[in-house]
Amino acid sequence: MISFSWGVRSEQLSRLSLLFISMIGGSIFIQEGVLKIGVPREGLIFGLLVLFLVIVDLYPMPVSKGHTAISFPLVYAIYVMEGMNFSIFAFGMVSFLINLSKRRPLRIVFFNPAQLLTSLYIAFLAGEYFKGLYLDHIQSGLLAGIWHLTFTIIPFYLINNLIVDFILIIRPQPYTWKAWRQKTIQEGNSFIVSYVYLILFYVLGSQNRGEIDVFSFFFFFSPLVALALLGSIIVRLKKEKAKLKAIFSISSELNKKIAAKDWLDFLAENLQEFIDVDAWILWKKAGDGWNLRFASGLVEESLGQLDERTRFFNEINELFLCHNREKGAGPAADFFSSQVKTLLYAPLVLDEEVVGLFVFGRTRTKSFSPEDVQSAATLANQLAVLIKTKWLFAEQEKRMLLEERNRIARDIHDGVAQSLAAAVMNLETAERKFVKVPDESLRLILESREKLRYSLKEVRESIYALRPYPTERVGLVSAISSRIKTLQSIQPFHIIFDTRGTEFPLSSMAEKIIFDTFQESVQNAIKHANATRMEILLSYQREQLLLKVKDNGSGFSLFKAMIKAQKQPHFGILHMNEAAEKIHASLQIDSKEGAGTEITLTVPKMGVEGGILNDQAYAGR
Repeated sequence: MISFSWGVRSEQLSRLSLLFISMIGGSIFIQEGVLKIGVPREGLIFGLLVLFLVIVDLYPMPVSKGHTAISFPLVYAIYVMEGMNFSIFAFGMVSFLINLSKRRPLRIVFFNPAQLLTSLYIAFLAGEYFKGLYLDHIQSGLLAGIWHLTFTIIPFYLINNLIVDFILIIRPQPYTWKAWRQKTIQEGNSFIVSYVYLILFYVLGSQNRGEIDVFSFFFFFSPLVALALLGSIIVRLKKEKAKLKAIFSISSELNKKIAAKDWLDFLAENLQEFIDVDAWILWKKAGDGWNLRFASGLVEESLGQLDERTRFFNEINELFLCHNREKGAGPAADFFSSQVKTLLYAPLVLDEEVVGLFVFGRTRTKSFSPEDVQSAATLANQLAVLIKTKWLFAEQEKRMLLEERNRIARDIHDGVAQSLAAAVMNLETAERKFVKVPDESLRLILESREKLRYSLKEVRESIYALRPYPTERVGLVSAISSRIKTLQSIQPFHIIFDTRGTEFPLSSMAEKIIFDTFQESVQNAIKHANATRMEILLSYQREQLLLKVKDNGSGFSLFKAMIKAQKQPHFGILHMNEAAEKIHASLQIDSKEGAGTEITLTVPKMGVEGGILNDQAYAGR
């Protein structure tokens, strides 16, 4: 409660400070600018400098890790040519119009030019004071000009930064040391560029090179303007490149983690590189309701307590922006902290179906640019594809589970049930013939016993098929190692098992198919190829998992084996290939008669391999 009340008071204090500085700057603009300007002595030069001032304010120059407008040299040149009044009027008007054109909040539109004019006016007064106190005694015009510049530019940058620091400190949002350092470096670089350029301005102006006209000012300041313009364009291109790189990285990684547990953690860690926000919440559509999937930043503690407010999410089917929370911020506003002023709703829509909702928040009103909106839409589309694909994979695994259950039911009905029915009928017949034909009764009893034993065997096999698979109990690598030890304890085979790479999680279905492929390959090599040596490689690669089983056996004709596999119901080549297709893997068999066999299973690192469903019975044996 204390922190909340302080947050409210600091918000009020910052707004009052903005208003106070805006009033001071506004009064300076009116009294020293509007009311005291007349017709400029050098109209063309004044117009050129104002035009250049507009350009450098529209396209700030890149410095250090940010950018800043190098406008002071032009403002100071207007001051030298036309006086303080024209300089204040031009600087204030240009700054106001630029902020207005960028659709910034109204209080910022007034504050930004006001704090610049306040700093500029105090700087001009300081320069005039030191000029009258010391500089009138200096004989050299060049030296006097440089000293006047020094006593003007230092107060301007110092006061301007102190005002900005004061506002950033008292506002509710944290003002970190890193942010202060970056801002100070930017302004320091701006100070150095402005100071050096204006010293050059005095040096060249002190030389007798004839009449100084508008062309002289054009050629002198055009490099500064061109540098600002070119630098701003380069920064924007780099920013777009970084954004494209970020969305490519996010898209690629999310595709790899399409069914993994940690895809939300990855998104949270990398979101700020793509779109800078103070808070964000992701909801996922679940039937007729909504489930909270992730939240970060300035959100309410009661976020998890979803209520009837979420039913309005169903009405959001296109991206929209709420610039000011006080004028309405949509159904998700109450889930964010009161410090969040602007909300951007980005529904996750695929094939005209809403599968989720992404809401971004910022603490400043009207703070989302068209580029931010485009980035949010791009990310929402990517997540819509991700969630829909995850849903399709889940449906696919459910279908596989249903197919496996139906297969087991058919096997029981066609096998065990028929055998039990026949045994019961035999026993009933034996019971009727026991007295009259004892030998026939004994024969029927013995026949029934064999059928019951066969049925018991089938029941045990069915039960074994439903038990947790070895890969589920101990993992894929341990299950393969254990199976190799068992085989070597039975017969003296030379088996080399090698694992490479960093192990990543797999679904139980994928592990089962990999293990079955390994097991069938080894069994075939032992039983049919009379192999004495086998090399087994399990490689966890960046984009895929690779299983390779190579033996020195007699080999076989793949064509003949395919024809034979169609007639045999056990887990042969055809079943191995069908099982691989279920997890979008590829199976390659290289074998020649008398030259051994090499079986390679490649499982891509995307799709169902990261699933979390209990799917031990999805793939038939």
